[in-house]
Amino acid sequence: MDRRTHGQRLDASQLGAELGERATLVQFSSAFCQPCRATRRTLDEVAAMVDGVTHIEIDAEAHLALVRQLDITRTPTVLVLDAEGEVVRRATGQPRTVDVVAALGHAI
Repeated sequence: MDRRTHGQRLDASQLGAELGERATLVQFSSAFCQPCRATRRTLDEVAAMVDGVTHIEIDAEAHLALVRQLDITRTPTVLVLDAEGEVVRRATGQPRTVDVVAALGHAI
């Protein structure tokens, strides 16, 4: 996962779902994106393994204002948020489970 820290803070009202108690995995997807399906499975598995972590999937086409605000240019894009909703990691493409777990280590 990309090590850039964007310092942006997101909240439940922007994402349309409650943040995780310890961290949140935010996935931007599109309807016909094959890697998005595999990414969904990976992020769901990691969220189930780690207490206090939530996975939120956002339809990029339905949330264009947020996509523009966050400079999302392709799907899937995954943002890792800490407990306060600050973006601590960002990645595009299908992530590996080990990379997601490592990124969570920086968020928790």
